[in-house]
Amino acid sequence: MDDTAIRTLQTDILLGECPRWHEGRLFFADWVGETLHAVTETGESEVVARIASLPFSFDWLPDGRMVVVNAREKQLQILADGQLGSFVDLAGFEHGCNEIVVDALGRIYVNNVNYRFPGGEFRPGFIALITPEGTVHRQPHDLAFPNGMVITPDGKTLVCTESMSGTLTAFDIAAGGSLINRRVWAKIGEWGGDGITMDAEGAVWTSVGPRCIRVREGGDILEEFLLDRMAFALMLGGADGRTLFVCANEWHGSVEVSEPTGRLYARRVSVRQAGFPRAG
Repeated sequence: MDDTAIRTLQTDILLGECPRWHEGRLFFADWVGETLHAVTETGESEVVARIASLPFSFDWLPDGRMVVVNAREKQLQILADGQLGSFVDLAGFEHGCNEIVVDALGRIYVNNVNYRFPGGEFRPGFIALITPEGTVHRQPHDLAFPNGMVITPDGKTLVCTESMSGTLTAFDIAAGGSLINRRVWAKIGEWGGDGITMDAEGAVWTSVGPRCIRVREGGDILEEFLLDRMAFALMLGGADGRTLFVCANEWHGSVEVSEPTGRLYARRVSVRQAGFPRAG
């Protein structure tokens, strides 16, 4: 049996995004279906919540609460018992925020593409820091469609995808949480990169269209495989941290999706998740 065969875990997805491994299950968002799913490694799935926002993303605070970026409401919200409650107001940003990552100190980083997508005129986006006290600090860096983010296990570096420039961009995290010392972590093409995940050797899995690639700092591609549709976001997890989950969708430039062409795939890889067995 091929240990690296690609398995299909779920098919009834309109637009799958934001996979996260947490407490034995893979959580992901169906942005068009307005649902949050949790799936086991063997494919048993349930709808955890209904969230009417496109996009929305989520992560967990150190105290175990799930925090949701609700772009439609322009808020960070707490999800508990299937219900959303207000947490931090993001109404100061013209457009709703996209991705999120939380560090071990409870500092929250969200990013914002800063224009209407798809269909709007491109403008540079940004990352914002939200402190545990709930204050919001926009970071002074223009980014070409900021997307997936990871924080290294030592808490010292944040890596963010710039999808419109095919760049993985790194920042040092200063003592107060601000992002400093911007630099190119890896260049993966003229465009590409979406949701990303880091492994225990410090390499990042990302995507360029239907290609899933494992890249090290500096840009060397270490591994790759091809899917039958565009790979939107990747996440390492599983019982031993060595399962790579991929949210993949047919993409025709519009979120007007009526057919469930989204797929949740899983593939075994050689290097486990960074920080395993830490949740998230």
